[in-house]
Amino acid sequence: MASGIRAEDIPAFEAFLDLSRQIGSDVLKTQGAGGNTSFKRDGVMWVKASGTWLAHAGARDIMVPLTVAPLAEALRQHDPRAEKATDFIVSELNASALRPSIEASFHAVLPQAVVAHYHCVNAITLSVLADRERLIAERLASLPDLTWSTISYRRPGTPLAREIETVAARRPDILILYNHGIIVAGETVEEVRTRIARVTAALSVKERTAAPADPAALKALAEGSDFHAAEDAGSHKTALSKASVAVATGGSLYPDHVIFLGTEIGVLAEGETATAYCKARLAQNRAIPKILLAPGLGVLLANELTDGGRVMARCLAEVVARIPEGAPVVYLGPEQEHELTHWEAEQYRQSLDRKASQRA
Repeated sequence: MASGIRAEDIPAFEAFLDLSRQIGSDVLKTQGAGGNTSFKRDGVMWVKASGTWLAHAGARDIMVPLTVAPLAEALRQHDPRAEKATDFIVSELNASALRPSIEASFHAVLPQAVVAHYHCVNAITLSVLADRERLIAERLASLPDLTWSTISYRRPGTPLAREIETVAARRPDILILYNHGIIVAGETVEEVRTRIARVTAALSVKERTAAPADPAALKALAEGSDFHAAEDAGSHKTALSKASVAVATGGSLYPDHVIFLGTEIGVLAEGETATAYCKARLAQNRAIPKILLAPGLGVLLANELTDGGRVMARCLAEVVARIPEGAPVVYLGPEQEHELTHWEAEQYRQSLDRKASQRA
């Protein structure tokens, strides 16, 4: 529980924390430190802190209090302080000295009292397809009482917030962020909770069936290397069909794909070990990817991969398994990858993830 919440607002805030925890505990909605939620009252917005996990809401202090109007105005005035938003923290209520989410500014410009942004695998799947506008419209037509907008890809932070600000005055209930995820907003926690359930059903995409992974074969391929077979069974789906391998290796699909897994995914030739693959890469003076696919067998993950990276490997598996075979995909470009990997805010989030993994 955060301090500074009025007594009459405590039940609503506790419900908000519970909703945040539920979103963060569903791997099909949020993975690791991805996603963020916010709760506004009396000019103050409580938003998830950078690097924290929604799954820990209620059990840990993960919300940061910010003054809403000054932050929103800073964004509109192109004030550089809007990027980190640290100058808008209500310090006396920030007992844990947390730093706001890199996406706090878009929460500030959305007028609704409760906002939930998360990396729904179905929303990501639809949002990376070339025919996304039509496909999304067809599915959301089943929710005629809700308003929605699509948002072109922009780097998370102030570029994305400015794009969202262009539609914020219309108070959309749902925003689909291309190559990123979804936002669901409302005036009460229960309203948002209900909308999330409805939009989740509307956007549902059937995943491709595949044979199970081969743990024994993967163990043999990883022997003596700095890789290991993914412990999470669902993460192997990326390597278990030719269609999924093709999508995963075609490029970067969304920001957290780049931040936690890198811009390249390796593929082992038939019978090639991880050690042989790495030796060949080093001989060519090429970096070694954090994830290796053994087609038809499963996925190997670098031992150095953090907890956040491991859940992102699962997210990738869920997304590629839902993209229809042969469907044209819109990937992030080299410039978009570069701005993500060289961005201080994401480097900070990665450092928190590394520290958390070391403690675990």
